[in-house]
Formats: sequence, structure tokens, C-alpha cells
Amino acid sequence: MVEEDPKLIFTRWLEEHSSSVIQVARAYTLTSEECQDLAQEILLQAWRSLPKFEGRASAATWFYRVALHTAMNWHRKDQPRRVNQKPLLEIHDPASNGTDGVDQVQQRETIEQLYSAIHQLPKTDAAIVLLYLDELSYREMADVLGISESNVGVRLIRAKKALSTLLNGESDES
Repeated sequence: MVEEDPKLIFTRWLEEHSSSVIQVARAYTLTSEECQDLAQEILLQAWRSLPKFEGRASAATWFYRVALHTAMNWHRKDQPRRVNQKPLLEIHDPASNGTDGVDQVQQRETIEQLYSAIHQLPKTDAAIVLLYLDELSYREMADVLGISESNVGVRLIRAKKALSTLLNGESDES
């Protein structure tokens, strides 16, 4: 790693890539509290992994890789506890004050449906969808996941079909 203060590097990368951390955490959790817990775990793992960063991948790719691996491990380890646990009350952030309140509610419901469907996908398909939603190129997705670009394409098509089925019933749209 470059001879620069690790705290400065981490802070800069966090500013640039925090949205990907939240997006990954949200896709692997059911409640906003769990999302925050997982996001904290991802940041902790990223901080611990920073000395091992060799610069072979971009900071964005490295952050995604840490976030996805941490989320998948967290999900696997936490699954037994969550099977029988349901939240007593789901707390949602209030909509911001604006004239498009109905549109914001509809958009939030659509996003919730999307994340609910993503939760039902296999872990690798969920990871591909998250990377796609964050507009990464096939090359960047391949780097994050450690697979070929053509494999990314195949998996993405399969994941889109599965999401379409989950969101729209037995639709063939992608």
C-alpha cells in the first residue's frame, strides 16, 4: 500500500464509497437496525483489511469485495438467529418534506419490494444485482467477484430473470 496515513486513506475511501456499503448492508438485512449493524461490521472489516490492500484493484472494487464478503459471512452466521426472530415494530424514516409525498411513498415501496426480492435470491445472484444497481461495469463486477466478464453476463441475466419472476409473478421480462 502507498506510504500514506491509513486514517486519511480510509476516510477518503469511506467518503467515496459509503453508499456501496449501505447498499450491500441493506440487501443482506431485514431491518434498518440490522442494516446499521452490518454496515458497522463492514467498515470494521474494511479498516482491518486496509493494511492488506495491495493496489491490484481499485478502491471501489476493494471496498465492494470487503462489503460483499463481510455481508455474506454475516448473513450465514446470523441466519440461525434470524429464522425465528421477527421485529416487534418496523421503524421507517419519515419522508422528507416536499410536495411529492405520494411519489416518495410509492418510490420507497418499490425499493422495499426490490430489496425484498433481492433477499430471496441466492447470495451470488444478490451480489451481482447489487453491483449492477450501483452501475459497475462487467469488468469491475468480475474483479469484485473473482469471475470472468462472460460469467458476469450469464449470472446477471439469470438474476434479472429471477428478480422479474419474484417481482412480477411469472413474467419473462428482464
